[in-house]
Amino acid sequence: MDFGPYLMLAMLEGAVLAAVLALMASGLSLVFGVMRVVNVAHGEFYMLGAVMAWVVTQFMAGLGGGAAVNFIAAAVLAPLIVGTIAAAADITILKRLDYDPERVIVATIGVLYIIQQASLMGYGPDAKPVIAPFNSRIALPWFEFGEEGFQIYFPWGLSTTSYKLFVIVAAVVLLFALRLFMTRSRAGLIMRATQLDGEMATAFGIPVERVYAIVFGAGAALAALAGVLIVPIQQAHYLMGGDALLLSFIVVIIGGLGSLAGTVVAAVIIGMSDGIISVFFTPTLAKIIATLAVALVLVFRPQGLFGVKSR
Repeated sequence: MDFGPYLMLAMLEGAVLAAVLALMASGLSLVFGVMRVVNVAHGEFYMLGAVMAWVVTQFMAGLGGGAAVNFIAAAVLAPLIVGTIAAAADITILKRLDYDPERVIVATIGVLYIIQQASLMGYGPDAKPVIAPFNSRIALPWFEFGEEGFQIYFPWGLSTTSYKLFVIVAAVVLLFALRLFMTRSRAGLIMRATQLDGEMATAFGIPVERVYAIVFGAGAALAALAGVLIVPIQQAHYLMGGDALLLSFIVVIIGGLGSLAGTVVAAVIIGMSDGIISVFFTPTLAKIIATLAVALVLVFRPQGLFGVKSR
């Protein structure tokens, strides 16, 4: 197979990573944008979503459900369960810390280890798969200019799966829905008002602490949904949250803290570059380049690509 088809495969793998990363990092960006705190446990909510997807699909399979029904149940229940756990953590822990940024970082590190070790004890140390609702192999066309002019053909090995294409489309739809929710709905308006001035929002009767709990739960639910989408491709494991958290922080920093648009753009950049570099070189090199990109952004544009410079 020539270089062009290989590049196309690498870009498809990068697009899948970018889609999942954009969904997960949007949750992290939402929490910081509204609450102005950094959730270090965000990667564990992603892991917990994948683990809960396995639990729900196993339970549904015991009831005789098919792969599609089991996955739909997991996609609905796992984010709700994880979001509820996160909202409870906000009410019982972060609220008592008055959402102080430094103490919240320490507290969420504690939440990280609690979730991780609880998953290890209840789920086990082994990676476990979730069956995709559909996973047909799709041959992809390529083109060339030969002696007979423009030709389209199907190179051997140039293919992807229907589920990977579904992940990309689903992430785009969900991110567009999140954008509409934040800009067009009354709840989104309340969240943005709380983001701009919490004290003024309180003066107008907005229950800011309740908004914080909902936002923290929604951010965790987005991470959990990303975990549900990725687990048929990458098996669920109790340590899978670490790399995802690192990439999410990279995306949010490059895109601009609190900027959903910047988060999506940065996720596409990091995801596509990670996919291409991992295929042609090594995944380690991809992580090194992403880390260097963060360093350059922090030096030359600390507010990120789409962030607003603080005064």
